[in-house]
Amino acid sequence: MHDFLTAALYKFVELPDFSELQAPLLACCEAHGVKGTLLLAPEGINGTIAGRPQAVRAVLAYLRQDARLATLEHKEAFAPQMPFYRMKVRLKKEIVTLGVPDVHPALMAGRYVKPQEWNALLAEPGLVLVDTRNDYEVGIGTFKGAINPATHSFSELPGWVEKEMAPGGQLAPVDGQKPRVAMFCTGGIRCEKSTAFLRAKGFEEVYHLEGGILKYLETMPEEQSLWQGECFVFDERVSVGHGLAVGGHTLCRSCRNPLGAEDRASPLYELGVSCAGCHASTTEEQKQGYRERQRQVTLAEARQQGHIGPRQPGA
Repeated sequence: MHDFLTAALYKFVELPDFSELQAPLLACCEAHGVKGTLLLAPEGINGTIAGRPQAVRAVLAYLRQDARLATLEHKEAFAPQMPFYRMKVRLKKEIVTLGVPDVHPALMAGRYVKPQEWNALLAEPGLVLVDTRNDYEVGIGTFKGAINPATHSFSELPGWVEKEMAPGGQLAPVDGQKPRVAMFCTGGIRCEKSTAFLRAKGFEEVYHLEGGILKYLETMPEEQSLWQGECFVFDERVSVGHGLAVGGHTLCRSCRNPLGAEDRASPLYELGVSCAGCHASTTEEQKQGYRERQRQVTLAEARQQGHIGPRQPGA
């Protein structure tokens, strides 16, 4: 039985009084027994919360009482156990860190494209398709024909854009005209900001997938889909496929990268300790610490008790 509701939410909106919202928002969440993390910044709100369905919806209703957040949207998922251990409301400079001043997604984001219209857009000639996610996310799935900027963090994307705008680059002007660009990400937040950045750089025709990959996988029939592989998600599911069915990936507890069946078959993979990608970068002392942590997790699961620390999904 799935007793807990998880709500992922974000909205780019001008919140000059964001610091004053912190304490009452935290009090509201704690009063309803809701846990998770919410980020507040001058540019808006972002985060994920979980709890009993009525409690989560009470917090969402509280947020929407602010006229600036009245149209706040969220994505829901149910789970048999609470995925978080505490509630945090943090103040940040940005709700998703790009590191470039004067980029305002609430005012400058590219054109939204609904999932049902996405395939038609990608079929248009001359369109440059960019995956704005990090390299480890792209590695387990992406749209056919998408460019992988091979970034390790979102804040590296502006540097990649600058490099590719140079002559010969993938975003370089053709006959003096900047190319048409479509961008996508997991749930929409990163591509809203990245399309706003491109518009600030003078790109006139910039598009992004409304609701992100998750909304596309939820609504697009698999036989019509241009998606290849699975989509990494930042929760206990690790990855999802079409229809948002839970995928076949788990997390490496050391480096936090997603691991497929082939990765787990490596002789350098040890549950809760290491994978082939990070085995050489941790000391034996660190590995012993991870082994002890995994032993505690295994004991707690055998006793059907909670354990402070992230679960090993699919293990």
